[in-house]
Amino acid sequence: MRPEIVLFGDSITAQSFGLGGWGAALADTYSRKADVLVRGYGGYNTRWALFLLHHIFPLNPDLLEHCIIGSLDTLDAGFSGPKPICLHQNAPLLEAQFTNHPSCSRSFQPCFHPKNSPKAPIVVTIFFGANDAAILGRTSERQHVPLEEYKYNLKKMVNHLKEYSPTTLVVLITPPPVDEEGRNEYARSLYGDKARELPERTNEVTGLYAKKCLELAKEIGLHSIDLWSKMQETDGWQKKFLRDGLHFTPEGNGVLHQELEKVLKETSVAAEKMPLDFPHHSKIDGKNPEKAFQYLSL
Repeated sequence: MRPEIVLFGDSITAQSFGLGGWGAALADTYSRKADVLVRGYGGYNTRWALFLLHHIFPLNPDLLEHCIIGSLDTLDAGFSGPKPICLHQNAPLLEAQFTNHPSCSRSFQPCFHPKNSPKAPIVVTIFFGANDAAILGRTSERQHVPLEEYKYNLKKMVNHLKEYSPTTLVVLITPPPVDEEGRNEYARSLYGDKARELPERTNEVTGLYAKKCLELAKEIGLHSIDLWSKMQETDGWQKKFLRDGLHFTPEGNGVLHQELEKVLKETSVAAEKMPLDFPHHSKIDGKNPEKAFQYLSL
């Protein structure tokens, strides 16, 4: 089985396998060496993403009977993040409890992981913040997460991953910059005269979230990508890298792919250091092909 790289984030991650996407480019970089898995959830902030951790990265994969979502320390810290819920195989009996939970919708159904789950990924990228930075009092305020809670939630994700697999390389990615006029233009293209007058996100506020992301990475010694700053180094970044003021153009995808490759090249999981999953065709003897595959265990 090939090693796995998991991309965990919001819509910018969900769209990473689109035309020219950074996830697709990464999959090409690691072709025949590692599989790139997308776990992107459009519209999600870090608070909502905490509900997914035990589903995507289960701490007890051999226990099919239950899965815990959220944790008590969220409440102890005074934040309004996910409260603990225990989901058993006897899910129908708990349906009302689960679907009535204030942070869940009925469309979010319990997910049970099978026994003997695959081995842990070699790399996980955590790419949230674009939605956390939505401004209170404007059209996307339900996605807003306070700045300190955002940092706290990222730390919880990292701690969970360390417990899940101490050897997994975790890379934090800051939210990208925001082109406020681009956001307004996009809203007008959808809603015409009924479009909002003020952008639901601003570059200045998003920059504060980017700073918190980098601050956490430095405090706990993680690799990070300052995408917010990197994109703004290029003149005309607003239209060159962002198609709607927030999501990437092919060129914007290229920036993130290049920055992620730079980070990974400094580690033991650089693509050029990893072996192919099966022999290169040049190693196969046309008259005696089985010799090239003798090392494989059945």
